[in-house]
Amino acid sequence: MQLVRLWKHPQRYYGRLLSRSEGDVAEAMPKARKIISDVEERGDIAIINYTKKFDGVTLSRNSIKVSESEVKEAYKTVKDEKIEALKTIAERVRKYHERQVPDEWMNKFGSGIEAGQIIRPIESVGIYAPGGAAQYPSSVLMTAIPAKVAGVKKIIVCTPPNSEGKVSSPSLIAADLAEVDEVYRIGGAQAIGAMAYGTRTVPRVEKIAGPGNVYVVAAKQIVSNDVDIDFAAGPSEVLIIADSTANPRRVAIDLIAQAEHDPSAAAVLATSSEKLAEEVCELISGLLKETTRRRVAAKALKKYGRVIITRSLKNAIKFANDYAPEHLQLMVKHPKKLLNEVQNAGAIFIGSYTPVAAGDLAIGPSHVLPTGGVARKRSGLSVLSFIRMPSVQKLTKKGLENLSEVIEELSELEGLEAHAKSVRERLK
Repeated sequence: MQLVRLWKHPQRYYGRLLSRSEGDVAEAMPKARKIISDVEERGDIAIINYTKKFDGVTLSRNSIKVSESEVKEAYKTVKDEKIEALKTIAERVRKYHERQVPDEWMNKFGSGIEAGQIIRPIESVGIYAPGGAAQYPSSVLMTAIPAKVAGVKKIIVCTPPNSEGKVSSPSLIAADLAEVDEVYRIGGAQAIGAMAYGTRTVPRVEKIAGPGNVYVVAAKQIVSNDVDIDFAAGPSEVLIIADSTANPRRVAIDLIAQAEHDPSAAAVLATSSEKLAEEVCELISGLLKETTRRRVAAKALKKYGRVIITRSLKNAIKFANDYAPEHLQLMVKHPKKLLNEVQNAGAIFIGSYTPVAAGDLAIGPSHVLPTGGVARKRSGLSVLSFIRMPSVQKLTKKGLENLSEVIEELSELEGLEAHAKSVRERLK
């Protein structure tokens, strides 16, 4: 890993430290655009062709949708303790997001003047779940359950099949636990195109959410003018802020844990302790040898792994706010005090007993989070991602009289005579 003493470098170098993988989205755009255009034009036929081409699986129009019998069969192929773990996570995710649901309200703002808000869910949502050789049932739970809690009426899931043409059993169980309406064995940009524009088999949705590879990210950006999306998340990332009280082994393991996701994942330590920084660097190589996905993690750490030494924790926090990480860990003596200074992060993990893995898999908040610095301007996936909050306004004649002078003055200022007339007409 690259070790940097922050104060020794010129300001122009600072921007390089904030950079991370863009996931080669720009390179994927032309191919993703062609696929989406084809799906929009030819529908199911295009889906069948691309599934054969990219997944090596032959589908018919009738087999695009996963059957209820397949879902039931999935429960028979997964061990009971794994199913119970999924049920526990589902319940935790549900309880957390139920607490997020905002209230409807109506207040008086003067005599005869009332205003407030009501809550209305998006009508339909499409969830993209990574699949194929991999299986990420937690992503299904942490994307579909917030939508369900929000009150979305129609939720579908698209996920690529494995080489045998089947969808991951844990993912099917997760979809069932999340009360998803339908599951389709489609992956890649073709799945995004199908959900965005609809086909004879796959319904069009109002919003698409969920993580995916570079072609999925590119496809979501392409369709975003026609359908809402959560955000275009790139490779996973963590920034750990630690002081001299942090356990160097835990810090090193947490960096590797993030790096094992993807060869383009980013894992960064910012610390005010030179001793800790050096100890973490020394531990990394040995711990990598114990890691099953050591090659993936090693590539990520070599390319986007950094240990940054700062003059103080205050400097470390400034760097973190500029970096705006997907995951931010505060492994310091007084983490809650430091929390007050944090401005930009997708999710924050407080103390040495709160690894990112716990948040990604079990605590409750969704692990679908902004990457690449997007946390500067938006939050991660939540109930709020799937609702609308229309304002509601009500005036009595007295209330309109109280506002009439202001309305007429502004109408005249903006040259909107009919606006003023609409008020005068009611007060005759």
